[in-house]
Amino acid sequence: MVFFLPETAGGSESLDQLTPRQIVEELDKYVIGQHAAKRAVAIALRNRMRRLKLPPEMADEVAPKNIIMIGPTGVGKTEIARRLARLSGSPFTKVEASKFTEVGYVGRDVESMVRDLVDIAVDMVREEKIYEVQDKAEENAEERLLDLLLPPLRPVYRPEPAAASPASQTTPQTTPQTTPQTTPQTTPQTTPQTTDDRADKTDFQATRAKLRKQLREGKLDNRTVELDVRERAFPSFEIITSGGVEEMDINIKDMLPGLFGGKTRKRKFKVPEALEYLIQEEEHKLVDMDQVGRLAVERTEQAGIIFVDELDKIAGREGGHGPDVSREGVQRDLLPIVEGTSVSTKYGMVRTDHLLFIAAGAFHVAKPSDLIPELQGRFPIRVELHSLSKGDFIRILQEPKSALLKQYRALLATEGIDLEFTEDAVDSVASYSMRVNEATENIGARRLHTIMEKVLDDLSFDAPDLTQKKWVIDAEFVARMLDEIANDDDLSRYIL
Repeated sequence: MVFFLPETAGGSESLDQLTPRQIVEELDKYVIGQHAAKRAVAIALRNRMRRLKLPPEMADEVAPKNIIMIGPTGVGKTEIARRLARLSGSPFTKVEASKFTEVGYVGRDVESMVRDLVDIAVDMVREEKIYEVQDKAEENAEERLLDLLLPPLRPVYRPEPAAASPASQTTPQTTPQTTPQTTPQTTPQTTPQTTDDRADKTDFQATRAKLRKQLREGKLDNRTVELDVRERAFPSFEIITSGGVEEMDINIKDMLPGLFGGKTRKRKFKVPEALEYLIQEEEHKLVDMDQVGRLAVERTEQAGIIFVDELDKIAGREGGHGPDVSREGVQRDLLPIVEGTSVSTKYGMVRTDHLLFIAAGAFHVAKPSDLIPELQGRFPIRVELHSLSKGDFIRILQEPKSALLKQYRALLATEGIDLEFTEDAVDSVASYSMRVNEATENIGARRLHTIMEKVLDDLSFDAPDLTQKKWVIDAEFVARMLDEIANDDDLSRYIL
């Protein structure tokens, strides 16, 4: 049995070489604080790699250590899971538990999360395979485009010289003077044909080489070529079945292969657009989609991660009436997926025994103990994420790779604006965020986005027309933009 070992997002080293400490250090570059949650996901990811090194009979027995992250909104639950998946190069999907309903009610079936995960894995593997054949595809596309710009030579069929009659062959033999003339006459009749063919071929190759050079230098970009484009004429209707819409879609195409999408039509392209289209066609020809499907299913089974958000929304025991009637039903439907079952997808059956589930929820009203006992037992690791402090807000604004202040500097730099934030301005933004969170609703770090948008509202609007290109944002500037709104509770609830 062969297991798939994913690589990191950078591709420089295998995930197998990342220790839990290094995984936490990588997460620290994007998420501030929440050390306990980072440790938990790092250990879970490392255990996955350890399992792949075990003998197959032992590896099949090792169950994934699923995690529940408990904490208010905006503290980094989703970001930790998303960065973990990107770091590991694993198929990852995020689903909202509240969107699923018990079988028999209108809503999404819980098995659709596995199908979504497989689709993501297929896209990942296809991109990798396309990268492998990219050079060959570009070479083939270039040859096809040159054939359109300069059609290949067609073979010219010249009539062979007529064979001499037997009478004419015997006549010259009677005269000694005609004997030397019959031998040289047969040679010059074939020589001009061969010489002309070679000359034409040489000229054609020289012209083609010249066109190739011009094509690569961009000198033919204004020329137009005509291509046969395949029409995508699959009708837009849906059939709801237990297997899902996508399987019905595939079955219809298999049964009627010539009915949908088989026609082609002529379409004119500029040379660069034609080259891009031909490259895509060649990539699809060179990639074996059957192999892609098999690899995607294997990658999903061995390395897939499903992030189930808002798990607390389906927590609670059966009430028997009202909107809560299907809460426990959703838990019962979710239980086989987490325990391990086979889900039918258009790429084959997918076993969920070793998928890693990371669930999250605020659990303000409900508690993890309100989940049905069987589901509780399938999430053995529980981590509490703490509310963010003012110091955390200051670090979030400055330290991560994609910190909010760095984003705004980069955005306004495209307009020629040089933006600088003083230390007291950063402190003031963090203070306003904390005050509004305490006075209204605590939405965590998401409040920083709202505050920053209001602080830079005028500057973002006027940036293209400003003559002053250097702007320093200090505490006074922040107060001038926010004081009136922040001091009015009613305005704060609607604007901040």
